[in-house]
Parts: sequence; structure tokens; C-alpha cells
Amino acid sequence: MPQGLQSYDYLVFVMYFILIASYGIWIYQRKKVATVNSTDFFLAEGQLTWWAIGASLIASNISAEQFIGMSGNGFRLGLAISAYEWLAAISLVVVGIFFMPVYLKNKIYTMPQFLKTRYNETVAMMMAIFWLFLYIFVNLTSILYLGAIAINNLSGGQHFHLIMIGLSVFALFITLGGMKVIGYTDVIQVVVLTVGGLITSYIALTVVGEKFGFGKNAIAGLNHLIKVAPDHFKMIFDKPVVGASQKQIDDYSSLPGLAMMAAGMWVANLNYWGCNQYITQRALGADLKTARSGIFFAAILKLFMPLLVVIPGIAAYVLYQNGELQQQMTTNGVLMQDNAYSSVIGFLPIGLKGLSMAALTAAIVASLAGKANSISTIYSLDIYKKYVNKKATDSKTVSTGRIMIIVSLIIAILINWNDTLGIGGKGGFEFIQKYTGYISPAIFPVFLLGFFWKKTTSKAAISGIILGLILAILFDKFLPSMFGNDTFLYTALPNGHGGFEIPYLIQMGWVFLFTCIIMITISLLDVKGQTHANSLQEDQTKYTLTNAHIAMIVTILIVVAGLYIRFW
Repeated sequence: MPQGLQSYDYLVFVMYFILIASYGIWIYQRKKVATVNSTDFFLAEGQLTWWAIGASLIASNISAEQFIGMSGNGFRLGLAISAYEWLAAISLVVVGIFFMPVYLKNKIYTMPQFLKTRYNETVAMMMAIFWLFLYIFVNLTSILYLGAIAINNLSGGQHFHLIMIGLSVFALFITLGGMKVIGYTDVIQVVVLTVGGLITSYIALTVVGEKFGFGKNAIAGLNHLIKVAPDHFKMIFDKPVVGASQKQIDDYSSLPGLAMMAAGMWVANLNYWGCNQYITQRALGADLKTARSGIFFAAILKLFMPLLVVIPGIAAYVLYQNGELQQQMTTNGVLMQDNAYSSVIGFLPIGLKGLSMAALTAAIVASLAGKANSISTIYSLDIYKKYVNKKATDSKTVSTGRIMIIVSLIIAILINWNDTLGIGGKGGFEFIQKYTGYISPAIFPVFLLGFFWKKTTSKAAISGIILGLILAILFDKFLPSMFGNDTFLYTALPNGHGGFEIPYLIQMGWVFLFTCIIMITISLLDVKGQTHANSLQEDQTKYTLTNAHIAMIVTILIVVAGLYIRFW
């Protein structure tokens, strides 16, 4: 059975902490002037190489949400949850080709700045407030909670609050150094989390092979998983029919088959990777060629992520079904899917447990640091300097940003102290996706039409944001009771708790479509608004790609197509 952490594991973890801290201090001292220059502090303008951009994108994305939340969904749903990763690779290609040239040509530093340039100050302010609430109360809070839960389970289950504070302090230390420190420490962290994740997956597969009589053979272990859990290696779920089990209904509700491919999954991915300050910030300080190379590099890395985060969850499922991990997978007698990854780590030998915990901590801290920096950037540049202190100096803006980082982390700790939002009950990954889905179908049309349709007006953008959010609430909370559970737009499915819910990825698709229709209609009727000066500059060469970029794109598309053909 898995064993807890030993002294050597803690030694490896502490060595990792010292390594990252020392490297961060070195980067900070080399470019100390950056701490009083707001552009460099928030963006590291011109300082990140393509590989640093790509690594930082992955290190900031692959966090507790993936290692804990997605691994938990691997336990429950199987390989199908990899759709978020593999379609993200294609989404990154779209962002690199179509979105990034617009941002860089117009010297966009924040997403609200883009909205001000394309629309007006009101649209930018509304979005800045939306993002601050989303980043603090959904993303930052859930990442901190999931990370603390996982490390707490590994260390014996007695120090949740202390671990949560420790993670916050570690993230704070890195974040206060600015975007340059975050970017370059992320390079180390993405290496550590990748190596640790691969080792964990390998050991998990060898344990499966050994438990079922195949010896310590990882390939045999993987083949056994495919054989005994074929439902966990199916990418597309069928729509439940009459008499379907609650598990089949729940699985489809989480990933509604081909229906999610119509819009919902693409809205989630394109909004996250292309209209998200937390992500785009990594590339906004680079030139177009460097930014694209970094983004496409990140897309290639995304193809391998299910091997790190989903396969351990499937291994935990098979072992649990055969009598293993009974204690590790339960909390207070209740099966908790988000315990899957920490349960599998328990199989690692002494020392490697510490490395895997370091990898997990790397993912959590990188994501916390990146999210906190984005919160700081939006507040400092788009709220404080515009509405609170218009004459603020660079040093004052940076110090205000640092204070905001501390405040946001304190808020996250207070919310998580007694799990006020119920993240543990919902499953971390779905909690984030569902509540982000309240905002993204309203935000993405504003960006999409802003990029590609010059007639889109500010009035339409404001209406889209407000009505899109209202539509999201209506679809999630009221439509089944108002119009029934089965209409030509949707099928609401029983949630196992006496109610009916529309799968949130289908909700997102419809809200996105209706928001686009609303915005297009208002824009066509808003004759005065069409005369508003659109300050976005065009780059006539923006879609020109190098041969290396074309090769990377083709590779990504072929690999994703092959994976779907194999596991359809």
C-alpha cells in the first residue's frame, strides 16, 4: 500500500524550494530596475525568449486544476476529459495566427486596454471588474484550495490551513519580483512538473502491471487499463437514452458528446487562451515571431499533458475498483475523485515522492503566481491608474500592484478556510469550468466580433456583456423549470439530486450564439455607433507564417486528428 512522505521526501522538496527561491532572487537582482518600471514588472517586455514564453504558458496553465482536478476527472470520466487539453492545442494555433498579431501591433498590455482601444472606456471598465471577480473568487481561490488539499493528503492530512498559507507565501515571493521572475522561474518549474508527472504516470502504470500479474511493465499496465476499463478510453460520450444509469447521465452532462464540439468547448478554450489576461500576458511583451513560436511550442506541450494528469487518474480508478486505494480515495468515508493524483503519488519510492510533491507544488505555485500577477496588472493599469490615481508614477503603480497581490491571496485564504464556495463537493475542475462558463460566452463574442467585424459598436459590446451574463444564469438556473426539460434547444438531464440541469458546455454554446446575434443586431441598428473611431491598427503582414511555424501547426493538427481517430 502507498506510504506517506518520509524525511528524504521532505529534503528533496526543501532543496527544490531553495533552488527556485535562489534563481528568482538572481533574476530579480540582475534586472532590479524592472521592479519600478510598470511595463517590465507586469509584462517583462522584450525579455522572454520563445521557449520561456511557451514554458511559462504551460507552467501557469497546468496547475492544481489539472493535476488534481483533471486527474480526478480521469478517475471518473477517463480519457474523454483530455478534450480540454488536445483542443486547447488547436485553440493556441488559432490564437497565435489570428489574435496575437492584433494585440502586438496595437501594443496591447492588458485585455481591458484592448477593449478600450477597440470600443470605449465603459466596456474596458466593465470587463476589468468582471475579470477581477472571476480571477479572485473562482480561479485563484480554487487553485489554492485544490493545491492545499493535495499536498495535505500527501503529508498526512493534518495541516490543510498551514499548507494553504505556505503556498500563498511561496507564490507571493515569486510574484513580487514581477513578470520576468515569474517567466524564468516557470522554465524550471515546467521541467520539474513534467519530469515528476512522467515519473508518476510511469510508476502508476508499473503498479497496475504488477498488481495484475504482468510484472513491472508500464506498457502492459497501460494495455491492461484499456482492456479492463474501455469506457475510460472513449473520447465521445453517447447521449443517454431511457433507462441510462446516473453515471452515464453525469458523464454526458460533463462532456456532452458531439454537441460540445459545436461551440461550447471552443468558446471555453478560445476565450481562455486568447482573451485571458492571465495567459496572453506571457506573450504580450514579445515580438510577433517570438510570441508565435512560444505559443505554438506551448501547443505542442499540451498534447502530452493527458499523459501526466489523466492516465494517473485512470490508473487510480482501476486500482480502486479492484480493492486498492480504498483509504486514500476517501475523505471522512466519502469517495473523493480529487484524491486520485495524491493517492497514486503514494506508490512512488522514497525521494521520488518528494520530487512529485515538488512538481505538484511547482504547478500550483506557478499558477497562483501568474493569476495573482494578472489580478495585479488589471487592477493597477486598468482601474487604479485610470480612476483612482491618474498621476501615479511607475513606482507607485508597481507598489499598488504588489499590495493587490497580497490582498487577493488573503481573500482566497479566507474563502477557503472553511470551503465557503463548496469547491470540494463539486470536484475542482468542473467547478472552475462551470463558473468560468458564466462569463466566457459573454466575453468571447465581444473579442471575436471586435477582431473581425469593424461594424461592431460599443453599445453592442456593453449589451452583449450584460445580456450574455443574464442568459448564462437563465440557462443554468431557470430554463428547465420555465420551458420543460426537453426542447429543440436543449435536453435537461437529472442531476441525481432531484433536479434537472442543462450540460454547461451546451449552455455555453447557446449563450455564445445568442450573444453574437444580439451584438450583430444592435450594431446594425446603431447607426451612430458605427461612426465611432476604431483605434485598432491593421498589420497587412499579420497572417504571414514562417516555414517553422507551418511545420509546428501541421504537426499539431495531425497528432490531434490521430488521437481522436484512435480513441473515438
